[in-house]
Amino acid sequence: MMTARERLLDPARAAATGAMADLVRDRSVEYVPLDTDAYRRIVARCHAGGLDLGAEMVGRGPAWAYRRYSDDYADTERMAHAGARGYLEGRIAARLEYRAGRWSRAAAEAPEGCPIKGNISNKGERIYHTPWSPAYAKTRIDESRGERWFCDEGEAIAAGLRAARWR
Repeated sequence: MMTARERLLDPARAAATGAMADLVRDRSVEYVPLDTDAYRRIVARCHAGGLDLGAEMVGRGPAWAYRRYSDDYADTERMAHAGARGYLEGRIAARLEYRAGRWSRAAAEAPEGCPIKGNISNKGERIYHTPWSPAYAKTRIDESRGERWFCDEGEAIAAGLRAARWR
């Protein structure tokens, strides 16, 4: 769960997370796999209570059409933009631009330009944190404990780490 400070720092993520939580609340979520991305994650079309979650999120404004895998939501995005809904009001940078900026800043400060932090939790869980993860700033890497830096998510996954979870 995000703190009030994190919500202030990243209102786009907070709004998107809240919108998705409202859409799936008390509903079963089903998905149809479409593809697999570069990190071996499933790219899918998801539904909850008869709603196409991607179309709902893009249409309401807290998400953008991810055209790398499909143009299915491109028209929905254009309509949301024309109606100045959600993030598309122009007050907040697009998620990909936002993430790219965080990535660039973190890479500039990270050893060898590899900004993903792979750490071991107090419970022994092997977790990686990307620069946009809420716990990124407070996560410290202790190489003597087997923790390390990664240049991309695929490398962290291949080393047996899972992505950090929030909310």
